[in-house]
Amino acid sequence: MTTDLPARMLRLLSLLQTRREWSGTELSERLGVTGRTVRRDIDRLRELGYPVEGTTGHAGGYRLASGTAMPPLILDDDEATATAVALRTAAGHLTGMEETTLRALAKLEQVLPARLRTQVAAVHQTTATIGWETRTVRIDAKLLAALAAACRDHESVTFDYTTRHGTSASRRVEPHHLVASGGLWYLLAHDTGRDDWRIYRLDRIGHLTPNRSHFAPRAVPGDDPAAYVAGKIAAAPTRYRAVATVQAPADTVRRRTWALADRVQPLDADTCAVDCSGDRLPGIAQILAALDSDYTLDADPQVTAYLRQAAERLHQAASPR
Repeated sequence: MTTDLPARMLRLLSLLQTRREWSGTELSERLGVTGRTVRRDIDRLRELGYPVEGTTGHAGGYRLASGTAMPPLILDDDEATATAVALRTAAGHLTGMEETTLRALAKLEQVLPARLRTQVAAVHQTTATIGWETRTVRIDAKLLAALAAACRDHESVTFDYTTRHGTSASRRVEPHHLVASGGLWYLLAHDTGRDDWRIYRLDRIGHLTPNRSHFAPRAVPGDDPAAYVAGKIAAAPTRYRAVATVQAPADTVRRRTWALADRVQPLDADTCAVDCSGDRLPGIAQILAALDSDYTLDADPQVTAYLRQAAERLHQAASPR
């Protein structure tokens, strides 16, 4: 698209990019023109290579379809700034995406107006990212994209899955949702071999193969994929058991810690039980430290031994020299 096109054309393209479908009447009202003018502008966009489709229904409508090549993206100032910052932040968090993300960022910054380049540069220069390496598992971007497409298109897939015990087996599933939690990505899917809902960590999935077979989507238990996955994670077996009875309301404790909400259960108005169990002793200690209230602990011997050692180190560090 050239820079001498009318502002109305840019506004029309921006509207088509923000929603799945627009009626001709809605576009006329938004642009302040007649329906004939909208149809003429739509034809001009098509001549420029934008795949604008007409839709059937009351009064007809328009939508921007997928083309053989992505047309230039029209963003307002806030959207352009947010996109540039998001691309900079995202670089390095997905395996195989670092170079691609930075390349996309370079293209975007090249076409930003000077005023926006200055704003974005200021954010980049004054912002740092903390990497929680012990909590973040990097995911193959191609795997993430392929599973997202399978969820969207309701296409069954087959993959090899390695369990937490190190065993591997083939799975055939109907993928429904991807859920991110605590630096990890999970796939919520219906396992056709077990006829049951299962969650799979993406970093344990290998050799993904689309089956070219489509399925009718099922209703997720509870109608909330994120809540269902959180509940399953909370109920999953862990290496070390640690349950604290905390002298604080459950809602207060949920705000203080990154413990899963399902693992904080109220006992009464002023007391709650917090299941801090996990596979990493430092992680358990961090949750307990974040409680910031008095509590009693029912835990495995390994947990209490680790806490004593950690407490002794803290005591020595805090003692006068």
